[in-house]
Amino acid sequence: MHEIEELIKKYGLEDDTEHVIIPVTDSQGKKKRIFLIKRKFIRVMDKEGHFEDYHLQDAIEATVRHPELPLSISLKLLESKPTEN
Repeated sequence: MHEIEELIKKYGLEDDTEHVIIPVTDSQGKKKRIFLIKRKFIRVMDKEGHFEDYHLQDAIEATVRHPELPLSISLKLLESKPTEN
């Protein structure tokens, strides 16, 4: 979970014993928090009802980059545009 701790520091996120907490502001300017459970993988269902497992690190990156989109869509966008290191 060292990679998770690095992402929390990199993006200034919050966490508790069970969740990574991503603070976001919605389109109306209202502050919200997105909770992702701390597990090695997260299972996501797309619109067609198909399930796919993703690393929690990818789910965090996708949520930080596209908080307004459903997680399944933001993960697909992350796959199509990998990060540059």
